[in-house]
Amino acid sequence: MILNFFIGSYTKMISPVFGGSGKGIYSVALNTETGHLQVLHKTKVVNPAYLAISSNNKFLYTITEVLAKDKPKVMAFRIKDDFSLEYINEQLISGDLPCHITYANSSVIVSCYGSGNVLQFNVNFNGELLPFIINHKHLGKSINTKRQESAHAHQSVVLSNNKDVFVPDLGIDKLKAYVFINGKLQLNNKKDINIEQGNGPRHVVFSKNGMLGYLLNELTGNISVLKLGKDGFKSIDTYKTLPHSFAKTPSASAIRLHPNNKFLYAANRTQEAISLFKIKGEGLEFVSYTYTKGKTLREFNIAPNGKLLIACLQDSNDVIVYKILEDGNLKELFSTQEVLSPVCITFFK
Repeated sequence: MILNFFIGSYTKMISPVFGGSGKGIYSVALNTETGHLQVLHKTKVVNPAYLAISSNNKFLYTITEVLAKDKPKVMAFRIKDDFSLEYINEQLISGDLPCHITYANSSVIVSCYGSGNVLQFNVNFNGELLPFIINHKHLGKSINTKRQESAHAHQSVVLSNNKDVFVPDLGIDKLKAYVFINGKLQLNNKKDINIEQGNGPRHVVFSKNGMLGYLLNELTGNISVLKLGKDGFKSIDTYKTLPHSFAKTPSASAIRLHPNNKFLYAANRTQEAISLFKIKGEGLEFVSYTYTKGKTLREFNIAPNGKLLIACLQDSNDVIVYKILEDGNLKELFSTQEVLSPVCITFFK
């Protein structure tokens, strides 16, 4: 069976030590039996650091992760029958270093790391992006003076009710809460989730029933377990993803919950490994590390059928395909360096 999906890449340097040499958005085909991955098409876009596909699987959206002075954009494409992309239109992003995009309720939500704001752009029936209708600016800072000097919105996640939204903000140690009201994304401050200072929230995933959340904290490498109560979500426990002997600076990057809701995976860029945990009631049980042997494990994603995990290593140009075994452990099937500076993966819904 062939699985088609898309990989985003860094195409230019944002700073002297951060960026890449990719060719834009890669359309790829994966043989789900052998793990062999083939590049079908390349679409030239500057730093498409995150991708989102519409609920009808007809359109793809991305952001250009650049500094505010370089005029970042949100871009829309039509997905053609051969999985190539046809440009539709673009809109300017009023922000600095947009790093994440989510599609929900006929709109896209953009999170800007550099400026700490969240924007909503409505989408027409034909996939066309309209100018932004919402622009919320986060305020505050936390105790890490180098990384938490101001707000840094890092992701937006829409809960299964298609109404509640959470935005992890690395700079203020908080998940900012939002809610869709009459199609517009509004702040819901009373539902904000506070995290222990210095953790640096990056990405969060939620259980199928929406009762538990798992927050990956970039600055400590810890996972905060969140539980829904009558007053909203609260952090109830914390688990380390790194070995006690780990001496480098943590740089946690991605977290994914297996579709069976039994396994949780987390990545760290300075360890270059994926941590596996078993879900045990409201807690987690560490199982193993899978070391990638590459450089800068920025992102990974799990195929919709739950049988494969694909990892992107930004600075060694590696895309690695793993088979997910019955016990959740990973077995490498295939790797390629055909995709340069890979940083994100998105599947059809």
